[in-house]
Amino acid sequence: MPSFDTSLATAQKLDANDELASFKQQFHFPKHNGNDTIYFCGNSLGLQPKNVEAAVQQELDDWKNVAIAGFSKAKTPWLYYQEYLRPSLANIVGAKEAEVTVMNTLTVNLHLLMLSFYRPTKQRFRIMMEAGAFPSDQYAVETLVKHYNLNPDDCIVEIAPRENEKILREEDIIEAIRIHDDSLALVMFGGINYYTGQLFDMKRIAEAAHAAGSVAGFDLAHAAGNVPMQLHDWNIDFAVWCNYKYLNGGPGCVGGVFVHEKFAVNADMPRLAGWWGNDEKTRFKMEKGFIAKTNASGWNISTAQVLNTVALKASLELFDKAGIQKLRAKSLQLTAYLEFLLKQLTNINFEIITPVEPERRGAQLSLYFKDKGKEIHDKMINSGIVVDYREPGVIRVAPAPMYCSFEDVYRFYEILLSGL
Repeated sequence: MPSFDTSLATAQKLDANDELASFKQQFHFPKHNGNDTIYFCGNSLGLQPKNVEAAVQQELDDWKNVAIAGFSKAKTPWLYYQEYLRPSLANIVGAKEAEVTVMNTLTVNLHLLMLSFYRPTKQRFRIMMEAGAFPSDQYAVETLVKHYNLNPDDCIVEIAPRENEKILREEDIIEAIRIHDDSLALVMFGGINYYTGQLFDMKRIAEAAHAAGSVAGFDLAHAAGNVPMQLHDWNIDFAVWCNYKYLNGGPGCVGGVFVHEKFAVNADMPRLAGWWGNDEKTRFKMEKGFIAKTNASGWNISTAQVLNTVALKASLELFDKAGIQKLRAKSLQLTAYLEFLLKQLTNINFEIITPVEPERRGAQLSLYFKDKGKEIHDKMINSGIVVDYREPGVIRVAPAPMYCSFEDVYRFYEILLSGL
């Protein structure tokens, strides 16, 4: 990492030396007083890539001009639309192409995958997750347990930070898995905690889960497109993610799924089935008897969501050009620079609750303001800097490396330096 100082010239020099700087010009930015905003909210919704409009228009034109024939004669035939995204997503999450697919949305996919992998018995029935996980994950796990007529209070084990601490210790997670090893059926964690920005050691958690005889699954909503992963090599059993945050697929776009090949190749693996997951050699025979495709697409249920997938397909073209490793390298530098500048501030009472170790965080730093957090957030918004606020007193700042610059980070610091 280069050395930093508090001059604007340093930020501008870092931008001048940034080989990914030109990607910023590939995105549309909301306007504030006629100027582009500084956008640090890609952890909630990524910006629109400029190539999306033409990509969507192409699908609209094909629908208009050839209608049903678009399944075979569209410029990008619709029949296999979800398959076109597999190479890019496999590279981003560290999987084999046969292990990934897109379908539905994140929480729907979480329900579907947990129904496949959570098979409670009299002895093994517990699910372990982080306390304070994103509400959708909490609700999904709670209702899954109730689906089996089990009591969530008995079945769900939540791991919380120690008293007066805000992030989980990895050793506490591993120890909790060991303590519950004889009753644990599923370990279900986020890859990155949405609130603190803590990146969990997924490989270590999966190893501990498997040693306990449990399944290991992850919600990668805040990890996909943010940090490089190796889901196959880490022996993760399954994972789901949304594609509208760091992957810029648009609001509510199609979700992502990973199923390790040791399960994906098994056509007899339990699942809720639909026509689109059926073996393509027999799909159009229209006969009884579901025969699953022997890859992650065997979990597809409905026809590919073309208009809900096209924006992601366009965005992934940019990821293919930039490369997830280069994006991660820039992200580490951006967050290191942001952290350095924040530590120079003495006029505001706050703490960074995201881990200090670069390998334990992604593109987000969560700032806990002991007072006036909402006022500071509002000042940022009124100054043309888009960040989000979470109670109590946390401003999440996510300089996504695809479209954020070092000067953007400096401007954020400059406003904090000026006080309220």
